[in-house]
Amino acid sequence: MQLGFLNPLFERPGPWATVYFDTSHHDQSSAEERERSARDACRRLERQGADQDTYRAVYDALCALPPAAEPVGRAVFATDGEVVLDPPLTTPPGGAHACWSALPHVGPLLDLGGDDPSCLVAYIDRRGADFELRGARGATPAGRLNGQQWPVHRTATADWSERHFQLKVENTWERNAARIADELRVCQEQTRADLLVLVGDARERRAVHDRLPERLRSAAVETDHGGRAPGSAPRGTHAARLLDRDVDEARARHTRNHVDEAVERFRAGRVPADGRVDAAEGVPALVDAAREHRIDTLLVRTDGADLYREVWVGAGPDQVALRRTDIQYLGDTRPSAARADDALIRSAATTGAEVVAVRAAPDAPDALPVGGLGALLRWPYGGDPAEP
Repeated sequence: MQLGFLNPLFERPGPWATVYFDTSHHDQSSAEERERSARDACRRLERQGADQDTYRAVYDALCALPPAAEPVGRAVFATDGEVVLDPPLTTPPGGAHACWSALPHVGPLLDLGGDDPSCLVAYIDRRGADFELRGARGATPAGRLNGQQWPVHRTATADWSERHFQLKVENTWERNAARIADELRVCQEQTRADLLVLVGDARERRAVHDRLPERLRSAAVETDHGGRAPGSAPRGTHAARLLDRDVDEARARHTRNHVDEAVERFRAGRVPADGRVDAAEGVPALVDAAREHRIDTLLVRTDGADLYREVWVGAGPDQVALRRTDIQYLGDTRPSAARADDALIRSAATTGAEVVAVRAAPDAPDALPVGGLGALLRWPYGGDPAEP
């Protein structure tokens, strides 16, 4: 999970009010229940020490959520009388959960926010393609390519002039497929999409697929459902639901494969080889790695005991230590206590690292980090920091 969207939270000093709020019920009677839940959450914030302006801002934000159009939940992060971020949730939190803490409590997003591989969908036909970026937070247009518009249709006759015309049609198809593939490459680099879904006629999809760079061909899947033509898969129809299902399955499959790969790399990296260790686990080792910006991928088992362990943090993402006195040597004279998972996720997000939620597998329980927190390192212990 890429957490760059959380960076606005880490640019503010805090303390923070965090509320995970259930909006999965949309009937009339739930409106009153939602208002009561919002009021109860703000009372809990007040009891924990939140200032009046901040918990009132949270209350107003929760009551303003439109019930008919909302997802199953919201995470609300507020400080200094202002709601800074309120991302949607993909799993209901089961009520309202509120806390007041030095850092925003972002750890539950790994479970409630859902894995969010971004997917670039290309609606292809002979004349060009429309692009759409999809993720757990919805879909947005990502551009359009209009290729050569003529000739694109064959004729049924077989005389010499018509065969020459059909050859021109084939050349048009090939040029348009090459242009679509190149535009997909550019769009993927701009959006940093994790995978591609090609929609359209089987031959047109395959022509584009075969012209993609090798690194994108392995991340591309094709579907028979939907198309570029107007009305081919309007929202709410059976065809649109089938397309949505195919996209969701591709994203879920990508997530499973990505998590499995990260766990396997972690299991191999924790074993020393030639004096080098490519993985770290446990709070002390991860605190050291965070201070050195060494974390490349943070692995979090959301039921791990180390997530609740107390560490000390300063204003900067690399100002994290096991003891209060250590923070002073890092340049902050007013440290605060925080949960280990929130401190390490802050460090990972602000340094461009990825965070992966992992779960215990019955057949390989020793593959996961002891205590629930581990990391793949940007450069190994015993290695040169200049190495990639």
